[in-house]
Amino acid sequence: MSRRVIDLRGVSIYLGEERRSESGQSDLILSNVNLQVDEGELVYLIGRVGTGKSTLLKMMYAEVEMAAGEATVVGFDLRRLKRRQIPYLRRSMGIVFQDFQLLTDRNVFLNLYDVMRATGWKSEEDIRCRIDEVLNLVGLAHKSYKMPFELSGGEQQRLAIARALVNRPRLILADEPTGNLDLRTADGIMDIFKRIAESGCAVVMSTHNVSLIEQFPSRTILFAQGHISEVNIDAVMQE
Repeated sequence: MSRRVIDLRGVSIYLGEERRSESGQSDLILSNVNLQVDEGELVYLIGRVGTGKSTLLKMMYAEVEMAAGEATVVGFDLRRLKRRQIPYLRRSMGIVFQDFQLLTDRNVFLNLYDVMRATGWKSEEDIRCRIDEVLNLVGLAHKSYKMPFELSGGEQQRLAIARALVNRPRLILADEPTGNLDLRTADGIMDIFKRIAESGCAVVMSTHNVSLIEQFPSRTILFAQGHISEVNIDAVMQE
């Protein structure tokens, strides 16, 4: 199996029909994007609000369509992806959102258990073993009985990360995962992402928190004026 989990070549993305400009044309968000990511890499996406970071992540899990180019994500050709294949694409990756998107009427254990059942896990023993593994990884093994509202913001994000990991993905996509957290809590979340990448699973995350990148340095992609470029974070800080 190839170690490459993301291979984007010449990708362009427009806003949807409902967001046409005054001229009647759909607005170009990103143009001629080229990005390759291998297993085990941690890659940051940075840039101002509205520069396309979240849009690119959404394209990679097939919520937004690409207008041009070629894109392969975790082995799926997005240009030729059929609607019935989208659930299988998403099961091959983990997605972490800024607002957690947990099942608020179920405890920590059931937030994971129900997702695993819905994605094809059959063996009760295997499910419980995997839940124990991911809860240990994110430091929530002692809170499996807690409801989401009983968890702190950082703990809720840890649960969201655990949920993203249950299917042993090759890729984690994280959209501003530390955006609602204080700096100390964000550091703990970044430590988890770093360990995930070291285990061989690629992590691609958008962030506005440059101090986290300085503390946990890795590949950094800058979004600006419809294009992306790989940058040195020290050079960006000096601008």
